[in-house]
Amino acid sequence: MLAAGLHPRVHSGANGTHYTSDGRLPLIPGVDGVGRLPDGRRVYFVADDGAPGTMAEQALLDPRRSVPLPDDADPVTIAAAMNPAMSSWVALRRRIEFRPGRSILVLGATGNAGRMAVQIARHLGADRIVAAGRDPKRLALLTDLGATDVVSLAGDPAQSADKLAEAAADVDVVIDYTWGAPTERAIPALLSCRTDRSAPLDWIQIGSMARPDITLPSSVLRAANLRIMGSGQGSVTAAGIIAELPSLMTELSKGTLTVAALPRPLAQVEDAWTAPTEPGQRVVLTVTA
Repeated sequence: MLAAGLHPRVHSGANGTHYTSDGRLPLIPGVDGVGRLPDGRRVYFVADDGAPGTMAEQALLDPRRSVPLPDDADPVTIAAAMNPAMSSWVALRRRIEFRPGRSILVLGATGNAGRMAVQIARHLGADRIVAAGRDPKRLALLTDLGATDVVSLAGDPAQSADKLAEAAADVDVVIDYTWGAPTERAIPALLSCRTDRSAPLDWIQIGSMARPDITLPSSVLRAANLRIMGSGQGSVTAAGIIAELPSLMTELSKGTLTVAALPRPLAQVEDAWTAPTEPGQRVVLTVTA
């Protein structure tokens, strides 16, 4: 192993709260990373389900779930960015037919995956990108990454929903990293303000930072053309996800999409596990080759 990202997915897998967790112990954390093969080639790979994790000096790798690194790619950057970027990249390229000129709301845009979603929406040609989140410091940084509008979800929940509806009622796509109460308020608020309720609204559920469930009135599904779907392990095949990785890695290597990697030696994993980070930073555990 050369580098493995300490993603929220790694935390949830380790504490047993991820929907794919099976409770088996012992557990080696880590779901992906950059490694060097015995012949010297560097690859990014996603660990097999049920295989030992990637936060180790050595890891098991299925070649079918790996892609070679470009010669100029930084292993730490790739390890930091691929997981958070993959969620929206795969969602917009595999779950819907996204076309340039469409408009997107990123709900939960202040996390690393949300920041990447703003950049990816811009790269794929979105005409309007509404970024919504609670952290004002992180929200302020998103306009430089491509957001055309930002909406604060801090403060009174009802007022936040009204502001969100005013800014994003007519978007074509929602990338949702929050679920829970923010989504429960946002769906009826947006739909009630749409200019044309028969226009399709693709709501792609990716994360559940707020809560894992919502209450959704049945009338909402009858009163507008709302299409709710998920994007993740299971809704997209492993082969489909892997097929998207080379093009995503190319954009990361070119600097089209950026992330602030914070490398820490693997030996410091205990401290790194709970270390605070600045907006946009992703901790990456590194192994000296």
